[in-house]
Amino acid sequence: MPISNTPRTATADDAPDISRILALAFDDDPMTRWFFPDAASREAALVRYFTTLFTRQHVHHGVCERTGAAAAFWVAPEAQAKAVPDAETIEQLRRILGDRAGLFRDAVTTAAGHTPQEPHWSLALIGADPAAQGQGHGARLLRSGLAKADTAGQPVYLESSKASNLPVYEHFGFTLREEFRLPGDGGPTLWGMWREPRT
Repeated sequence: MPISNTPRTATADDAPDISRILALAFDDDPMTRWFFPDAASREAALVRYFTTLFTRQHVHHGVCERTGAAAAFWVAPEAQAKAVPDAETIEQLRRILGDRAGLFRDAVTTAAGHTPQEPHWSLALIGADPAAQGQGHGARLLRSGLAKADTAGQPVYLESSKASNLPVYEHFGFTLREEFRLPGDGGPTLWGMWREPRT
């Protein structure tokens, strides 16, 4: 039976499923491999990482949607300030990251310095289970979130650490705004992308 690729609102009850999907989706991402270099423990660590981000941050202050095999977290302009992790969330992430916590802190600080100042929606993350890629899950979630931003008349910003994803985002109307490298030994490159609202 095909897995539904129809977007629906994600709730806290979806956390185990969403975290597993995102752990699989980001297993080969240059940034998550930099934060979690040990292949043997990466999937379990990523599940904990995405569970923390989802349950403590995005489900409360973001627009979270999912399909049967993908998830996307968006942040509207009015929620940007609230979406910043609080002290307890930061402490949980620090424990998950272990000796890579300093790299993570510096990466977040660097990325924040490149975030556009004008009001915008942010695509915080999107990922699909590799076993279901090519079945329209990510595309449906992208269209759903972009439609919300367009309805609000707001542009959208995202950062990608995977060069192969850039043509996908360009297909949906994003243009490259900036390229920058994260600090630290072997820090990956991030590409900031921007999309003006469509009527």
